[in-house]
Amino acid sequence: MGETVEHLNLINGAWTRASGGATFGNENPASRGSNLGAFQSSTAEDVSAAIAAAAAAGAAWRRTPLAARQQHVAEFLRQLERSREDLARIVTLENGKTIRESRAEVDSALVEGAYHLNQVAAFAGGAGPGGSRPITTWVQYQPLGVVGVISPWNFPMNVMCRKTLPALLTGNTVVFKPASFTPWSGVFMAKLFELAGLPPGVFNCITGAGSAIGNVLVQDPRVRAVSFTGSTDVGKKIQALAAANLTRTQLELGGKNALIVMDDAEIGDAVEAAVTAGFSNAGQWCTSTSRLLLHEAIARPFLDRLIARCETMAIGDGLDETTDMGPVAGPQQYADVTAAIDRAAGEGARLVAGGGPTAGVGSRSPGYFIRPTVFTGVEPGMRVFRDEIFGPVLAVSEFASLDEALDVANNSIYGLSSAIFTRDLAIARRYIDEIDAGLAHVNVHTGYKEPSMPFGGFKQSGAGLPENSRSGLEFFVDRKAVYIR
Repeated sequence: MGETVEHLNLINGAWTRASGGATFGNENPASRGSNLGAFQSSTAEDVSAAIAAAAAAGAAWRRTPLAARQQHVAEFLRQLERSREDLARIVTLENGKTIRESRAEVDSALVEGAYHLNQVAAFAGGAGPGGSRPITTWVQYQPLGVVGVISPWNFPMNVMCRKTLPALLTGNTVVFKPASFTPWSGVFMAKLFELAGLPPGVFNCITGAGSAIGNVLVQDPRVRAVSFTGSTDVGKKIQALAAANLTRTQLELGGKNALIVMDDAEIGDAVEAAVTAGFSNAGQWCTSTSRLLLHEAIARPFLDRLIARCETMAIGDGLDETTDMGPVAGPQQYADVTAAIDRAAGEGARLVAGGGPTAGVGSRSPGYFIRPTVFTGVEPGMRVFRDEIFGPVLAVSEFASLDEALDVANNSIYGLSSAIFTRDLAIARRYIDEIDAGLAHVNVHTGYKEPSMPFGGFKQSGAGLPENSRSGLEFFVDRKAVYIR
């Protein structure tokens, strides 16, 4: 057993220990009791130091020409591409997802980063004559200043890039807090920003518990905006705390995403969509398919194929190239998901696949493995229908008409993503018009996204301007109306 490696915070261009001297460990969810390293348990003092560094660097960074900021981000992306395999391995070790999924996460960050790198050049207000007087007008965008980025553990590097790169490109300085489950990915990317030559203080990375440092970051009046991805409960607390200083928030929160399969659908494609979005990353995407709504005419053949897929999936260590699904992210997630499975059975839902823990094929030691699980006969009053389980659990309900399917799909406090499988264009158009979700997919799984499209949800799935597309840049700027006579 080698010596535990200690990872430091990056504050004002220097790698430093937390002021209190404490560290915390990082467990590989495929191997209980393991420790991937020692990370800084930062304090309020460390957060304040990072904010001060970002504030001090802000004046020079906002005056840096856009072309120069683009060069720094382009170099970061080059470093990211060179480090693809190393970073993918770290994500899998920390998070548990398969190495193929981790590589895809890096690739997605590269695609999104390239989009923002190019889009920002066209991101400017339009100039023109006044409506009734000889006055020239335009909208001028300017950076907010210091922004806080709090990333999730399910996509520890892609979501961080999706927030941080637009913030930097638009002239802001950043204080970044990675999720406590996945701090190594965050520290690794901080090193890539250092290699990209960012001036000291422009990007700062501090690790630690959200309860200890997240609240301090949100409440500091020097922080002009906070972009957060995580649970709805935590997002509500952030929004309440941010209101005291009118701090801008971008909240990408939970989901209970429905996949509707009509009686004219291509069943094979729909099953693949359910498996991909239901069980990738062990069902721990915010856009994972969680509710599966089947037309009663095709429910039986669909379920037969779905159950067969569940029974043949290889569950094990994500570093094994043959693994289809890795563990859930840690002990608390494992306890929550297994409790939800037990509760669903107790509510009267019928278990037809999976149903709890498994040893994990090829794993070197016990991990937090749960089999792909499917419940049928799920009614809207059941918690398995309502609650965001955030695990490999599909809740199946049947319907007789599109009206019924839309009513059931919209019966949720969440409204992040959705999908329908059908060959009927009229049905597809009506679904698009009436589904109460920020992402509407037709014959595409619920987790699919493009960087040119806004990524955000309705209802309790999000608040503030969405990530990606033009709105992903707009979140990080103030708009100044200019009039010149």
